[in-house]
Amino acid sequence: MKTLGGHFDLDDKRARIKELEMEMTVPEFWNDQEHAQKVINEGNGLKSYVYKFDEIDNRLGDLEVSYELVKEEEDQELFDELDSEIKSLMKEVNDFELQMLLSEPYDANNAILELHPGAGGTESQDWASMLLRMYQRWAEGKNFKIETLDYLPGDEAGVKSVTLLINGPNAYGYLKAEKGVHRLVRISPFDSSGRRHTSFVSCEVLPEITDDVDIEVKTEDIKIDTYRASGAGGQHVNTTDSAVRMTHIPTGIIVTCQNERSQIKNREVAMKMLKSKLYQKEIERQQQELDDIQGEQKEIGWGSQIRSYVLHPYSMVKDHRTNKEVGNTQAVLDGGIGSFIDSFLRSQMN
Repeated sequence: MKTLGGHFDLDDKRARIKELEMEMTVPEFWNDQEHAQKVINEGNGLKSYVYKFDEIDNRLGDLEVSYELVKEEEDQELFDELDSEIKSLMKEVNDFELQMLLSEPYDANNAILELHPGAGGTESQDWASMLLRMYQRWAEGKNFKIETLDYLPGDEAGVKSVTLLINGPNAYGYLKAEKGVHRLVRISPFDSSGRRHTSFVSCEVLPEITDDVDIEVKTEDIKIDTYRASGAGGQHVNTTDSAVRMTHIPTGIIVTCQNERSQIKNREVAMKMLKSKLYQKEIERQQQELDDIQGEQKEIGWGSQIRSYVLHPYSMVKDHRTNKEVGNTQAVLDGGIGSFIDSFLRSQMN
């Protein structure tokens, strides 16, 4: 099976792996460390696809042999073992199929994830910290690397805003499913009367745009401010003005970075973040033009939440785009968002 659903051409991927391996044998390959790492990452990503395909194909062959044996032996224990193996393989195939859906531009890139609480002060800021933990736990479960690029703590609890760089194969492809407004309904731990509160947090997800993508940013269009960096909880991570706030004057886009210890490094990261936002803005502009031609009207605002997390008077997390529901809210808040991502990505292919 060389092609699955038009998204997985095995021969093309094997050929590309050979190209990358040949490039790695060139003596000057390691002279450019950044480029070398990109080549290695691409090769590893392609190999993971191909190796998984071969593994599934081999397991399928083994199961066919086992099936013939069970038919001859009529042994219940063998039947139960075969049934268990089939279910296990079906799960692997399902997971592999999801990976194949990630074929859009930049799906393979790292992701920049931002959380911004809505109105509500401490309530919404605490909800933002809960979502922050949820995404950190999800990323850790996939062995992705997490960097905090910017963090502004809440006045009493939670966070006013936070920006993460999530580094891993197809990080953007997965996390683009999380873009939108997340709604929480619960009994407030900050309300002495024990009343029910509704809080909103906006989640923005962008692909990390690398230097090989041609997005022009003119020097005269940028305003750069520096300030003293501070980390979670307010502690100073640097005693110099190393943090960078970069404003793109034509669009009004603002990005900040304080993760790195040097101002130069923070400028480099901020520029990547700015390019990512400019790329996203251009995609949204093109989509708006298409919507205008098609006569589509899309609601924008806090009322257009993508997912609701209800902790009281009952426990339920529901995605309003796919109607996917999970009753175990704690498992979801502990990072178990895979089923929502799966449902959303599959819905996009219909």
